[in-house]
Order: sequence, then C-alpha cells, then structure tokens
Amino acid sequence: MDNANSKVIDTLNDLVTTARDGQKGYETAAGAVQNIQVKSELERLAQQRAIFVSELESKAQQLGGSTKDTTTVEGVALEAAGAVHRGWINLKSAVGANDSKAILGECETGDEAALKAYDNALHAEGLPVDVKSVIQRQYQEIQAAKQMITSMKQSV
Repeated sequence: MDNANSKVIDTLNDLVTTARDGQKGYETAAGAVQNIQVKSELERLAQQRAIFVSELESKAQQLGGSTKDTTTVEGVALEAAGAVHRGWINLKSAVGANDSKAILGECETGDEAALKAYDNALHAEGLPVDVKSVIQRQYQEIQAAKQMITSMKQSV
C-alpha cells in the first residue's frame, strides 16, 4: 500500500470513529428523551450515522485498508478519551438529569465536533474524488442534522 493511500485510509478511519460516536450519542440521547417526535428523530440520526460508518468503511476497503476495530483495553480507553474530544462527553450528565434541552444541546456539540473532523478531512491532501464526494455529502447531512437539532431544542 502506498503512502498516499494510507493517509486517505487514516482520514477515513478518523471519520469512521467520529460517525460511530455520533451513532452511539444519538442512540443514548434517543433512549433518554420522552418526547416521541424528538425520540424518533434522534433514532433516525443514529441510523444515519450507522450508514455513514458503513459507507466510509467500504471506501477504506476499496483502497486496500481496513477500519480499525478497537476492542483492546487500550483501544477502549483511547475511544473513551476520543469521545470526550469529539464532543459527546457531557451527554451522560444531561441524560442523568433527564433534561431534553440539555440532551439536544449535547447532540449539537457532538455534531459541531463532527463537522470540524469532516472539515479537516475535506482539506486532506490527495483524497480521491469518490472519497471526497462521500465525505462532502455526509458533511452536509451533519450540518442539516445540527440545524434540525437546534430548532428542536427551541421547541422542547
């Protein structure tokens, strides 16, 4: 595998982790809100992020890479530390407080962090056009999700 491909695969792996965090975050949030409409939207977004993961993984595999599965103890610790960094850290306390506004606020924060990660990825050198277009589309879908969360937050 050449160096350019391995850089692209690293970029894809970062986004896989970001999308997985979003999926877990939205699943947690959906399980915690009472409002049926909000719950179903959050479940839909969790599903959306699961689709993002599989799209990104298949791009990495096409390039001859595999997406890292962190099931080691170090991996789990790193993943937890990464989740903090990726904006989903305060979700548990919002869920504990059973506060829909706070939960949606944490979803916004998580998507804010995801948008930064995607933006960085879009500026990575040497992304193949097909990879870049997948990342671009997912970026736009995350932006739309974040705007929707913001307006839901104002209505709960």
